[in-house]
Amino acid sequence: MSKQPSGALLFVLTCAMGVGPLLNYGLSTVSPLVIEDLGISEGQFGLLATAIFASAAVSSMGLGKLSDRISNRAQLVLIFAGTAVALVVAALAHSYLVLVIAALLAGPAQAISNPTTNRIIISQVPAPKRPGWIGVKQSGVQGSQLFAGLFFPIVALWAGWQGATALAAVVAVGLLLYGLRKLPENPITTAVPPTSASSPKRGMPREESAGSQAAASQAAAPPGSAGAQARFPLSVWLFAGYSLLAGLGMQATNVYLPLFTVRELGFSLVMGGVAAGVSGVVGVTSRVLWGRRMAKGVRASTLLILLGFGALAGSAAFLAAGTLDMPVLLWLGVILHGATVLGANVVVMAGVMRVVPAQRVGAASGIVSMGMYAGFAAGPLLMGLLLEATGNFHTGWLLVGAGYLLCSALGFALRAYGNRTGVVR
Repeated sequence: MSKQPSGALLFVLTCAMGVGPLLNYGLSTVSPLVIEDLGISEGQFGLLATAIFASAAVSSMGLGKLSDRISNRAQLVLIFAGTAVALVVAALAHSYLVLVIAALLAGPAQAISNPTTNRIIISQVPAPKRPGWIGVKQSGVQGSQLFAGLFFPIVALWAGWQGATALAAVVAVGLLLYGLRKLPENPITTAVPPTSASSPKRGMPREESAGSQAAASQAAAPPGSAGAQARFPLSVWLFAGYSLLAGLGMQATNVYLPLFTVRELGFSLVMGGVAAGVSGVVGVTSRVLWGRRMAKGVRASTLLILLGFGALAGSAAFLAAGTLDMPVLLWLGVILHGATVLGANVVVMAGVMRVVPAQRVGAASGIVSMGMYAGFAAGPLLMGLLLEATGNFHTGWLLVGAGYLLCSALGFALRAYGNRTGVVR
């Protein structure tokens, strides 16, 4: 009987997802101190998030491919030690340029987290449990947001924002040492049955059964052959497009939600932070729940269509809250944001693992992550530009809503055309 993966491993994977964003979440919580200390503008501070996510987007595909070739232990070092280095550089920053360098260093650690954790799950966790594990480990991102919101301000009260950043680097190193101890050596998964390539299981979703056939045939090919390296299912590219559009709206909302509540609804700074915190709490729950839905065999395309329309309703609630000056609609938007778009990445990553062979999960995850981080970088930038151009958030919420509508359209495309293959370029 095969050994079951431990709860300690799940904790390590959750931390691997959460440690990468620790710099940008931490700096956001102490942004007034950073702005005053370095003498920078709010716009310059906002560009730090763009730098982090742009760096992650540029490095995602290369790191995704690398994750298929190097050991899981080496990847944990890249994630945790890479984040620690970025935090140390930020702690030593006495100029804006050094802080930008720290932001650029933080990007790759985030970029490889999805490929690494997905590969560990597919090699260590039995197939029926994988979507649930993905839901829990993806919640590490929102867990990091909650941790940073408590840790950085409290520590900064007696050690300053740079002291808080330095102590966060110590936390990252401690998590690395723990992770290296708990990471298993031997995979638990079993080989793909020979019949799975030719006869998909009855009841399996069309895009997933076809993708599984492609995955099985590629798994049988030698690592260096054209069959193993040349093609991904079209669904991988549809997942990447969905991640780009969802990521755009997600980070545009995350970055500017507190400012929106203060400027448009007259909230205090504390209540603006509470709004962001409520969204994060709902996001943790939604990622676990959507992972369980995937574990029960629900189509990825079905969930992505629903999540797209739900996120569209959330952006409409934000727009109406500002236009009509109705705070109750703001809270509705916060809940919908956390319940939908913050959980979409779980469905996307679980879907990717269904349509590609195990030895290429890292590369496929890198492609999807590249789309996600490109959206993360573009969202706050576009929202900021529209805010400066119009003086209000109306056009920005319309942009976010349009992106979510296109997300649902891509969900329909995944349902209809997800069984076709695409050429990797």
